Amino acid sequence: MKVVVSGSSGLIGSALVRTLTAGGVNVVRLVRTPPHMVEAKIHWDPDSGTIESDKLEGADAVIHLAGENIASGRWTKAKKARIRDSRVNGTRLLAEALTKLKDPPKAFLSASAVGYYGDRGDELLTEESEPGRGFLPEVCRDWEAATVAAQEDERLRVVLLRFGVVFSAQGGALQQMLGPFRKGLGGKIGNGRQFMSWVSVDDVVAAIVHIMANESLIGPVNLVSPYPVTNRELTKTLGRLLHRPTIAPLPAF
Repeated sequence: MKVVVSGSSGLIGSALVRTLTAGGVNVVRLVRTPPHMVEAKIHWDPDSGTIESDKLEGADAVIHLAGENIASGRWTKAKKARIRDSRVNGTRLLAEALTKLKDPPKAFLSASAVGYYGDRGDELLTEESEPGRGFLPEVCRDWEAATVAAQEDERLRVVLLRFGVVFSAQGGALQQMLGPFRKGLGGKIGNGRQFMSWVSVDDVVAAIVHIMANESLIGPVNLVSPYPVTNRELTKTLGRLLHRPTIAPLPAF
């Protein structure tokens, strides 16, 4: 198989590339690095709207994971613009490029997030639930809408990967939490009743491989563990595993 992956240096992307490569898949990375500086990669620049689309011909699948890291730095006005634009513009560019191919991939898996649903308390949320309100739901809604060109192409199977909070000791939310928790500075956020739909990075990779191979899957798919926990439960569990107190709450604001 030939699989094109964007965001291949990120937490999920790097783990996915290792798994696919180990399984004998020919992985081609979609990167911003100038083409003369890399080998076996496809160059693109969502900011300028350019992509080496001819190199996408004949791929079995395209897995699009690229986007500004939401967990790095304060959410200034400029940061929020980068979070949105990096997702929407890149996804639209890639989706439109795929529709112009003579031999497009059979599957286009495009990242999204459970932030689509917003803060809904104890409400049970499924792929059929309406989007929530606020910045992240609006970003996710526009992010998914950017795939519309690909969705309208009958040759393409489009899957929207709604990731939960991905846990890995190598990066992401868990790694950032471990520092303060190990120092005894961990605690619940606000009232601690908000649910966190977590998932391990290993399960995310396995799910992506399954989705890529399963032609019956189409549209939004929630990539989460079957056992979401509240922030209070997560805090207590992490403190217990690290043998540290969790008595330093973080105000909701």
